[in-house]
Amino acid sequence: MPMPDERVITTRDMRALDINAEYFGISRLQLMENAGRGVAEEVALRAKRGDEKIAVFCGLGGNGGDGFVAARHLVGMGFRVDVILAGRGSDIINDEARKNWEALKSLRRSINIIEVYDSTLIPDVKADIVIDALLGIGLERPPRPPISILIRRINEMDSYRVAVDIPSGINSDTGEALGEAVKAHLTVTFHKAKPGLLKAKEYVGELVVKSIGIPEEIETFAGPGDVLMVIKPRPPEAHKGDFGRLLVIGGSETFSGAPTLTALAALRAGVDLVYIATPRETAYAISSISPDLITIKLEGDYLSTRNLSVIRGYMERATAIVIGPGLGLHKETQEAVGKIIEEAEGRGIPILLDADGLKAFATFKHSLKTPAVLTPHAGEYAILTGEKLPSKPEERAEYIKRQAKQLNAVILLKSHVDIISDGDRVKFNFTGNPGMTVGGTGDVLSGIVGALLAQGISPFEAAVAGAFINGAAGDFVREEKGYHMVASDLINWIPRVMNDPMSHAKLRGQSR
Repeated sequence: MPMPDERVITTRDMRALDINAEYFGISRLQLMENAGRGVAEEVALRAKRGDEKIAVFCGLGGNGGDGFVAARHLVGMGFRVDVILAGRGSDIINDEARKNWEALKSLRRSINIIEVYDSTLIPDVKADIVIDALLGIGLERPPRPPISILIRRINEMDSYRVAVDIPSGINSDTGEALGEAVKAHLTVTFHKAKPGLLKAKEYVGELVVKSIGIPEEIETFAGPGDVLMVIKPRPPEAHKGDFGRLLVIGGSETFSGAPTLTALAALRAGVDLVYIATPRETAYAISSISPDLITIKLEGDYLSTRNLSVIRGYMERATAIVIGPGLGLHKETQEAVGKIIEEAEGRGIPILLDADGLKAFATFKHSLKTPAVLTPHAGEYAILTGEKLPSKPEERAEYIKRQAKQLNAVILLKSHVDIISDGDRVKFNFTGNPGMTVGGTGDVLSGIVGALLAQGISPFEAAVAGAFINGAAGDFVREEKGYHMVASDLINWIPRVMNDPMSHAKLRGQSR
C-alpha cells in the first residue's frame, strides 16, 4: 500500500472532511468565513499601496461563497471591490454562499455587484488585483460559458491574479487543465494542498495553504462524510448485479442466525444479490426466515473441503466474500477456510473475515494477497495476533496499524470506540452504544461492510463507513427501544443512516 502524503488531501477526502467537521460541530458557514478571510489576508499582504482596485469573480457554489466573504473583508480593509457573479444571485446553489451573498447585497454602496447570466453581459473590468472564485475542487469536465469566457477574461487582465482553493479549470487531483484555466500568480488553498496543485505549477503560481479551523485530529474521525463518499448513484439503466453480488460463507448445525443477519444487512446496505453457502439443514432454516435470501446447500453438518467445488462455482459470480459468521471451529472447516482464502487471492476477490473465519485464519495467517477486511473484537484480536490490547483507543491504534501492515489488510477493531487501519491511515468511530453488546451486531456489521466491498468500495473506505453505519443504526434503535435491542433491530435502520447520515448528529448531541 502506498504511504499517504500528509501534506496533501484528495478532493474526495476533503469533501468528506467538510461534512465530518460539520457533524463534529464546526459549521460550513464557519469554514467559509475562515476561508474567505484567509484569502483577504493574503491579498492584503501583497497589496503595495493599500487602496488597490480588486475584482472578485465568483461562481454559484461554495468557491463563489469564499469569494463573497473575501470581498466583504477586503472592503472592510479599505479596498475598492467589484464582484462579478457568473449567473444570477437567485441561482446560487450553496446555502452558505447564499447567506454571504445576502450580506454582500446590503453593501451595494461599498461593493459594485455585476450579475453575468449571459456572455454578452461580461463587463470590461479594470483592476489591480483579480480574485478567481469561479470553480472549486472536483472539476471533471471543461468549463462552459459564461465561466470559460470569464476565465479567459481573467487571464487577459493586466492584474495580479489570485485563485481561491484552486485555479478555475484545473482538476484538483490530477492537475490537468480542462480547457480554459486561470493562470494565477498566487493560489490560496485550504487545510492542505490538493494533489493537482503540486502538478500544475504553471497555473498555480505561489501556493499558500491556510487553516480554516479544522483540527487535523478530525481527519481521524469517522463521520457522515465517509458514508456519503461510498454511496453509488443508481442510473435508470442499472441491471441486477451492477451493485454487487456477495457470497456469505457461514452457518453450521448450531448457528443459523449469524449468516442470516449478515445477508439481510448486506441487502439493506444496497448489494443486489446475496448467496449464503451453508450446510443443508441450516440452509433450509435460513430460507424459512426470508424469501429474499438465496441459499447454497452444502453437504454435511459443517463446512469442509468436500464443499469446495460447489463454493468455487459461486465464487465466479461473487464480487466479494464474507467468511465466518456462525461457521464453527471444526478442523476440517479451518482447512476449508484456508483453501477458500487461497482461491480468493488467486481471483483477486475482496474478502471479509469475521468471527470463526478470523479464528481459522489465525492458524495459518499470512500477508493477504487480495483486498481484505478483518473485523475482530479485542478477544478475537488476541487470538489472531497473540497480543493483548491496551485500554486506551489512542494506544490501541498503534497496535492495529502495525498488524494491519503486517497482514496487508484493513483491520476494524470492534469496541466502544471502533478503530480502523489499513497500516498507514487510522480512523476512530464513535457511533454505537452498550446495548450493542447483544449477540449478532457484529454479523450486521459484516453484512454492511461486505455489501460495500461487493460494490467496489475500497476496503478502508468500506470499513470506516460500515462502522459508522452499524453504530448509528444501533443508536437509532436505542433511541426507539432503549437498551432492550436485538441485532435484527439494526437492519431496518441501515437505509435511514445511509440516506441521511447527518441525521445522527442530533443523537450524538444527546449522548454527549
